Amino acid sequence: MICNTEKYIALSGGVGGAKLALGLSHVLDTEQLLLVANTGDDFQHLGLSVSPDIDTLVYTLSGLNNKKLGWGRQDESWNFMQACEELEMDTWFRLGDKDLALHLFRTQALSQGLTLSEVTNELCKRFNIKTQIVPMSDDPIKTFVNTSMGTLPFQEYFVKYQCLPEVTGIEYKGIDNAKMAPSFDQYLNDPALQAIIICPSNPFLSVQPILSIPAVKNKLKKIMKPVIIVSPIVEGEALKGPTAKMMKELNIDCDVNGVVELYADIADGIVIDNKDSVYVEKIESRGIKVHTSNIVMQSLQHRIDLAKDVVEFSKMLCKR
Repeated sequence: MICNTEKYIALSGGVGGAKLALGLSHVLDTEQLLLVANTGDDFQHLGLSVSPDIDTLVYTLSGLNNKKLGWGRQDESWNFMQACEELEMDTWFRLGDKDLALHLFRTQALSQGLTLSEVTNELCKRFNIKTQIVPMSDDPIKTFVNTSMGTLPFQEYFVKYQCLPEVTGIEYKGIDNAKMAPSFDQYLNDPALQAIIICPSNPFLSVQPILSIPAVKNKLKKIMKPVIIVSPIVEGEALKGPTAKMMKELNIDCDVNGVVELYADIADGIVIDNKDSVYVEKIESRGIKVHTSNIVMQSLQHRIDLAKDVVEFSKMLCKR
């Protein structure tokens, strides 16, 4: 455990982000780390408020996640879904019996006037999670995917249609008036902040919703702290999900150079896989420092090792 007063922000979405977030939670003291979850995926389903990326972090850091799938709860049962199917209800987005309790808790708390930040903090307490998890914003932001089938809400593109339609663009509705969650804003202004880490999450669906909040990217461009990207691409393939497919469809090079292009206006450093070391010279010619590591994270120890590498890399960087 790295014990000092330095603080870190990690931007996370999906399973890939949660893997590194778990590693960071083992490397840094609880007061050193703020995990900022994407909420562009949030939606109402069967009358419940669902926050998939927050929930993935909650289940992962509490040790209750489905280790095989990476999302959802372990030892889940599906009686509720089976009953919904019998009633011919909409069941394309599946909610497990145990998982329902979390969504019901959130729905009731929000209806009583609590903010999403407050609800998430309370969930962390009840799941005995010491590391702070916050939503990117308490304001509603909805990711929509422009596709060959028309404009689809994120969950329909991702789950209902399994990412099959060709992507032509992304929209983040509600983003123009959205503000950062209070803790996110506070951490960005903290003199003890050492670095901002962008986890290996889908750039379009998980990270850009966070960066598109007007105040966020403006601060990251000006902040005198390093912004470090952990690549979601290894040897031209995505670590998880449709990242590679989307990069190709949006005419972005499907390699670590393409990742750098997506973040070039804010990145000070990038961590890429050892297998992509051939790209180091080209990336560094752009003024962005590179560290190579094993970023696939197939085990808990891999996640901890990568987290250590990222933290140590951040200490080597100085703002350009």
